Amino acid sequence: MSAPMMEAGILFAQKSSVTCGYLQQLGRSWICRSSGLVTTCRSLYFSAVNAQQQQAEVPLEVEPVEKEVLQHEDFFDIKSMVNMRDLFKACIYYGHNMGTRNNFMKPYLFGTRLGVDIIDLDQTLPMLHYALNFTGHIAYRGGVILFISRNRQVSPLIEKTAKDCGEYAHCRFWKGGTFTNANVQFGSVTRLPDLCIFINTLNSVFQTHTAIIDTAKMLIPTVGIVDSNCDPRLITYPIPGNDDTPAAVELYCRLFKEVILKAKAKRKEDVLSNTDV
Repeated sequence: MSAPMMEAGILFAQKSSVTCGYLQQLGRSWICRSSGLVTTCRSLYFSAVNAQQQQAEVPLEVEPVEKEVLQHEDFFDIKSMVNMRDLFKACIYYGHNMGTRNNFMKPYLFGTRLGVDIIDLDQTLPMLHYALNFTGHIAYRGGVILFISRNRQVSPLIEKTAKDCGEYAHCRFWKGGTFTNANVQFGSVTRLPDLCIFINTLNSVFQTHTAIIDTAKMLIPTVGIVDSNCDPRLITYPIPGNDDTPAAVELYCRLFKEVILKAKAKRKEDVLSNTDV
């Protein structure tokens, strides 16, 4: 091999060793930096996890006012609003003919009289108290309440009741998917009601109201008057009773209106008292 070629080979080897050393040094520094970054990310991750665990360990406390309401047995004084005599005067016990009876209503029947089912008011009264109490708690927390019925005879009364207590009513034909497909039907994000009150749970003599099925699908709590020909299984708070007599519907509307207004007034009173403190 000639001298110039040997000198060129030696120079290339020196440059290669320098380049390899530089790359090794650069690689070490990058590894150090990346390891430091990983360490930093790990420390941030575990600190966030610890913070979440500590936050999860702290129990969520309910506001003092709402906590007191939930602990009270009868915060809205429901039992003084209606008694057995009121139910008897409004003919709440009067059901339909035996031929239209729904088998799931048998536990709520007292017997029959001249071929007509008689509803057991001893069961109706406490179940009515439970339903009114639940309605009051929904109204106390500012929930949206929707009255629903297909009985044309009492539709004006139901709509007036909802308007008087600042809530909503739907007494017309129910379009399927109003709850289950609300965003598409109304073209925007729609707030569903927090409670649906069914003064009448049927579309016809045997057909269940479509809104009851929709509310069950969307897990919306319901309160419903169930006559002897109704299906109470999908109602959250069923109330066995006459659902078509004007006197009975007037009693229901008066009670729901009274408890909603009482709950809203109580909420306003509690908020003002806490603000003053």
